[in-house]
Amino acid sequence: MAIANGALIIPKTHKACVYDQPGSCSIAVQDVPTPEPGQGEVLVKLTHSGVCHSDYGIMMKKWTHVPFPTLPGQVGGHEGVGHVVKLGKGSENSGVKVGDRVGIKWVASACLACPPCTETLEGLCFNQEISGWTTPGTFQQYVIGPANYVTPVPDSIPGELAAPMLCAGLTVYAALRKCGAAPGQWIAVSGAGGGLGSIATSFATQAMGFRVVGIDMPSKKQGVLESGADHFVDATAFDDAGIAEEVKKLTGLGAVAVIVCAASNRAYAQAMPMLRFGGTLVCLGIPEGAYEPIAHALPATMVANGTSIISVTVGNRREAKEMLEIAARGIVKFPVQTIGMGELQSTFEAMEEGKINGRVVVDLSRV
Repeated sequence: MAIANGALIIPKTHKACVYDQPGSCSIAVQDVPTPEPGQGEVLVKLTHSGVCHSDYGIMMKKWTHVPFPTLPGQVGGHEGVGHVVKLGKGSENSGVKVGDRVGIKWVASACLACPPCTETLEGLCFNQEISGWTTPGTFQQYVIGPANYVTPVPDSIPGELAAPMLCAGLTVYAALRKCGAAPGQWIAVSGAGGGLGSIATSFATQAMGFRVVGIDMPSKKQGVLESGADHFVDATAFDDAGIAEEVKKLTGLGAVAVIVCAASNRAYAQAMPMLRFGGTLVCLGIPEGAYEPIAHALPATMVANGTSIISVTVGNRREAKEMLEIAARGIVKFPVQTIGMGELQSTFEAMEEGKINGRVVVDLSRV
């Protein structure tokens, strides 16, 4: 951070990746005004931002269920890490100070007072703001965040690993805690080679003690195994019935939990038959386009087998703290590719074609 006469130098403008034509894969790197933090806010100079499939969905207007469309000029991104460079009025006693390393999550702000918030379900806050959709996101060099909701990030975690923890890491950690598996038991991760799935696989094997069957396209086999999976299943080598039988063959009885990270209705259709008795399907990936019910989620079958379905939006502040403490130990490893701001559009194009292995992270110092 630049300093003059003992004070941080904050530029009047900064670079941002803007969705200039929502509904198409188009990113413009533009100069935008650097905002002033308001009451209870802080200004964060970002160093890195993870690239999530949800960013692609928002940019492309792929989600038909959202209450309003993405507008031109939106700055995307929701996995940002950086340092506080300025405090707004009223934030002096928030516990955050200039120089602190913090993160901006998918839920950029939560009221902490509505019924979901008081039950630690901040991802369901009635008054939430979503980074990169309802408020300017983290694909830019400076961003505003609420002093009481930015997430402290340990200095020991490299920026390219810390950024994906703010959404992908938090989401999969919360999902794994709720999936019902115990150490030594088998889970399956569908979409295990993507950004969400590779982090889920690493947390599951290295932090939770689960055994993992990773399912994805053949080009992602190496990354899945490097993330810690015990077995890899090529999703293209089986029909829907065959892939379930393969998972059961590898696990003995079937998976205690199937974590669906893929944004695919077919992945959900394959998941239920993979479960053993009493198993749980965990919904994470959000399919794009028209709604489809989950195939094979038949009440009679579920009652007979004792299976269940749960969903996880994101974790809460306590889970974020726990997850980052685990990541700070250096045991969570997954494939990461670092890009400059000008490479974000081509990254989304590769994501559209299913060519991304692991997580992509934008180094915001590289324009």
